[in-house]
Amino acid sequence: MMTTHCSRRKFLGAAGAAVGAWLARPAMFLARPAPAERVAVGMCPDYGPRVMSTLATMFDQLGGLDKLVRGKTVAIKLNLTGDAHTRLGYTPASLTHWVHPDVIGSTVHLLGQAGATRIRLLESPIITAEPLQEFMLEANWEPRQFLSAAPRVEFENTNFLGYGKKYSRFMVPGGGLMFAGYDLNHSYEDCDVFISLAKLKEHFTAGVTLTMKNCFGMTPCTIYGDGSGVDEPSLVPMGGRGPFHSGQRQPSKSAPPMVDRSGIKEGGYRVPRVVADLVAARPVHLGIIDGIHTMTGGEGPWVGKGKHVRPGVLVAGTNCVNTDAVCMALMGFDPMADRGTPPFETSDSTLRLAESLGVGTRDLRRIEVVGTPISKARFDFRRA
Repeated sequence: MMTTHCSRRKFLGAAGAAVGAWLARPAMFLARPAPAERVAVGMCPDYGPRVMSTLATMFDQLGGLDKLVRGKTVAIKLNLTGDAHTRLGYTPASLTHWVHPDVIGSTVHLLGQAGATRIRLLESPIITAEPLQEFMLEANWEPRQFLSAAPRVEFENTNFLGYGKKYSRFMVPGGGLMFAGYDLNHSYEDCDVFISLAKLKEHFTAGVTLTMKNCFGMTPCTIYGDGSGVDEPSLVPMGGRGPFHSGQRQPSKSAPPMVDRSGIKEGGYRVPRVVADLVAARPVHLGIIDGIHTMTGGEGPWVGKGKHVRPGVLVAGTNCVNTDAVCMALMGFDPMADRGTPPFETSDSTLRLAESLGVGTRDLRRIEVVGTPISKARFDFRRA
């Protein structure tokens, strides 16, 4: 694969820390503007039966699920970050930092109705090789709720090989911002349609975690974990994703090499670039955001400043950058913001970086929003 050499200009903040870089876009993307596709917003005050009807309307507003999934295998990356027992006070994880079962079940059912022949629920539970169903049971979820929602529903823990015999390699078009490519569980390749099903949240390291940042969890800790094998992947997940956060060590040598030569170890620089790489290498066909109940202040209770809130909104779109741009506006942020401006006080913008790779535009002026207008659905996270 041909790679395009890029130039960088680093800027240092008052404290002397590196605060960003301008990366020249590959020539293949300079010829046309980043894609702009429709994004649907729906108000949904609480979980229950209304989730199904709201999502059905939104999918129709996007042009219908049938043409996207009929006769196809659909993979859904869930957002079940952290362990199965950590809560924000006494509030269940599904009301703060996990996608709610009603949103998952409704999505699965509507995909089945639209003709999907196989639906795979995927997640990389924190540092465990146990089946995804067992992880859900630990959180007092009932996996059979999803099995009965549509024909042929499957589960896979993608934090290691899982049911596959080898990892699938996804190279980043244009050469990559942080790595040339990424080795992932086979399920991210063995599908026709890939869906990122995420929660509407801020993120301590990356500013926001929406449909794009959700894909960060695709990477197996057998390769990208702190305790992964040096030359080859470990057999089971080992530690967190330090190679992405701090760069103090590198992933297993079996994976594609790092192309970033800046030497910057800061998570606010490295993580957004990994995220942009991943959504360029493994395109998201449909992004869905659960913002009915969520939390402010970060991606999980461990951040320490979280508060349970109820924006009462669902968002869906067929371009992950466009979808995340609308979500940022709904959260009271400017999607054109970058480092130094909320919510990217200490990080580079995942949206700007993915836009630079030609994935999609973050410019709301070019994005058609259908359903509920942003002005009527906005919920200011910093004032909540």
